[in-house]
Amino acid sequence: MSELAPKEIHLAAGEFFFGSGPVRVHTVLGTCVAIAIWHPIQRIGGMCHFLLPARGAGRAADATLPGLYAEEVMALFAAALRATHTLPNEYVVKIAGGGQMFPESLPHSDCPTRGCDGARRANCLSVGCQNICAARHLLKAAGYVIAAENVGGQGSRRVVFDLRSGDLWLKRGAAMPDGQAAA
Repeated sequence: MSELAPKEIHLAAGEFFFGSGPVRVHTVLGTCVAIAIWHPIQRIGGMCHFLLPARGAGRAADATLPGLYAEEVMALFAAALRATHTLPNEYVVKIAGGGQMFPESLPHSDCPTRGCDGARRANCLSVGCQNICAARHLLKAAGYVIAAENVGGQGSRRVVFDLRSGDLWLKRGAAMPDGQAAA
């Protein structure tokens, strides 16, 4: 008997998927971050693609894209775990993204390679770095442990997350030279 071909799910910024079975979740990241969680016993999991660390004051909620902000995507994961009667510490967690897409535009273009902590995090101009820090902080606060990450640096990432195995593959892309618009 042949194995079923996986269903292909493509996430854009702000989208979230949680499920099981023969499913591969794909996304492409620049400064955005993807969080993938997988339960190795129940073989369920999900992935998000968030754009920014937090909504900020005065921004109205967008019900069509509930996962645009790291703070809010954690509520989506929490709801999925409640529905499946699982706990954060039971999951294998992987994060990817937060690349600097226009490195020449930052006064401190080495920011993504220095690490994000303390005062540097508060003053960092890199959206990618801010996203990485938010993901790490929020995951830890919710009780998750990050098993693997491929974050920061320069350029994009194409990510594929397989819900049958929990494997996450990625392919790195290059940063864009200043003045060149993305297609």
